[in-house]
Order: sequence, then C-alpha cells, then structure tokens
Amino acid sequence: MAPVAPRSGDAIFANVERVNAELFTLTYGAIVRQLLTDLEEVEEVNKQLDQMGYNIGIRLIDEFLAKSNISRCIDFKETAEVIAKVGLKMFLGVTATVGNWNAEGTTCSLILEDNPLVDFVELPDTCQGLYYCNILSGVIRGALEMVSMKTEVTWIRDMLRGDDAFELQLKLLKQVPEEYPYKDDE
Repeated sequence: MAPVAPRSGDAIFANVERVNAELFTLTYGAIVRQLLTDLEEVEEVNKQLDQMGYNIGIRLIDEFLAKSNISRCIDFKETAEVIAKVGLKMFLGVTATVGNWNAEGTTCSLILEDNPLVDFVELPDTCQGLYYCNILSGVIRGALEMVSMKTEVTWIRDMLRGDDAFELQLKLLKQVPEEYPYKDDE
C-alpha cells in the first residue's frame, strides 16, 4: 500500500463535519460575554480565554494530525506554514499569511484578513483592553506544546481595535526534546 500523502487545508475542510458559522460565532460571543460578567477585569478575561484555548489546543492537535496526514515538520518555519495553510483552514475555514520572520527564524507573524470569530462583534469602550480572539493564541500555543515546541503567542494587530488585519506573533521559546517513557533495552 502506498504511503498516504499529506492533505491540503481545502481538502480537509471539505470533508470535515462543520457546525453552522453563525451558531459558532454567537456561542463564542456568549462565552466571552459571560466571562466579562463573571470576572469583571478585562485582563482576567484575556488570561481565561488564553487558558481555554490552550486546553483546546492540547486536544485538537490529535485530530489535526490524524486527519491531515502531516508528518513531522522540519523546523519552526515549516510548522508556521502548516498552521497558516492547513490548521486554520481545517478548523476555521480561513488561511493566514506567514511573514515578519526574525533573523534566527524563531519569531514570525500569522496575518489573517478574515476571522469568523468576530462576525457581529463590536467592542464597547469599557472593553478596549480585551483581546476578543485570545482563545486562538491559546489554541496555537497548546497545540505546538504537544509537538514539543514551547512558544509564546501574542496579538499584534486586531481589526476590532481599528487595525487593518488580525496579526498573531508566534515566538519559539524552546524546542523540547521528546522523552520516551521507557527504554528499549529494559
């Protein structure tokens, strides 16, 4: 049997079971609104959204690897491209552009021109410090940690704050060596 080739984001997105976009967007909005009510501090809401995303990311990576047939990425640059072109397409139906690399190849930006999480959203003046889509930074951080990449993911630009695009900065902090729970010679 021939090896299975990696699938593109479009091919995976076409075959993935989806939920209604409006339902998804409104449900996420209700979660953010409830967090704002419960926690009252915008910074605490940002932290909670990031933690929720992280918890999702550490589980979502399994589904991504199973459905995409992507093999181990060679380096952080290839990983960023896979996130931008396959991962985001598979789960959100959008792609991103990867750019703004530093000289060491450890920091880059994912630039999204469309973001389905922000349909129907306007931030009131009392929430100007809120990173409404902070759950995405947590998802990416959690997923990358499960494939041995300790990262920091932060929002640089946000269209809800008047910017021209959504931009996430990915910074590789450390490549964690894989540890196996047992030794072959025992």
